[in-house]
Amino acid sequence: MRYKGRRQSSNVEDRRGRSSSSGGIGIPLLLGGFKGKWLILIVLALLLFKGFGGIGEVLGTDSPVQSSAQEEELKEFVSVVLAETEDVWNEVFRKEGGTYREPGLVLYSGTTTSGCGVASSGTGPFYCPADQKVYLDLSFFEELRVKFQAPGDFAMAYVIAHEVGHHVQNLTGIMDQMDQYRRTHSETEYNRFSVRVELQADYLAGVFASFIQKKGILEVGDIEEAMKAASQIGDDRLQELVRGEVEPDLFTHGTSEHRMRWFMKGYESGDLKSGDTFSIPYENL
Repeated sequence: MRYKGRRQSSNVEDRRGRSSSSGGIGIPLLLGGFKGKWLILIVLALLLFKGFGGIGEVLGTDSPVQSSAQEEELKEFVSVVLAETEDVWNEVFRKEGGTYREPGLVLYSGTTTSGCGVASSGTGPFYCPADQKVYLDLSFFEELRVKFQAPGDFAMAYVIAHEVGHHVQNLTGIMDQMDQYRRTHSETEYNRFSVRVELQADYLAGVFASFIQKKGILEVGDIEEAMKAASQIGDDRLQELVRGEVEPDLFTHGTSEHRMRWFMKGYESGDLKSGDTFSIPYENL
């Protein structure tokens, strides 16, 4: 991805070097929880919507951010990718007669607080609907490259674009629908709805890729890097890796094949018209 010299977003907040502790209370994860108190994750098979409650008083301690040259390079890359998502979705919303409210992106190390509770680096990148921010520990990109065997800068861009896709869904009311669905349906039905939400976010990441490809930003192999990342974080692959077996009723994000297919659908269409993952029979996703 050709990102050097391109505009960097002003919506990036750097909290690296700032640690948070919960005063020994811990982080109770309550499936469901309060309205809006859930995370959309993209790490391991967990990528679940989780509710946070009873966090208690959170104390933060600041220390100087000591960044390596590699980390500063990653920060620049993340800022450029976020700026490109801003350009894409501002244009799309404007064409549809709407206004795009840009999300924030928080860089952190170790632990941090969000409108959805306290997160650690083990949480992985996530979008919090409550404060409309994406949260990212830069160490995840090394994990993506090594543990998930998905190297390349556009694999990283895909992750960011997916989370921003959740922000688009939040602005268009999808997240409110999901919260209602959670309260009125069984766990299996809710998981299936979650898969639809996640695959649409993959589709929106593909739409983003289509837009910046037309701007000449993508390089040879970039789309393959995104597809590789999508294939490595499918529910079936991750369940096999973590549990040693695959249980489709526990899927929350879709199989590797699902995720690759919907990203590519978004990339090939380049618009929102083919991104309806909700009216298709579940078995045909």
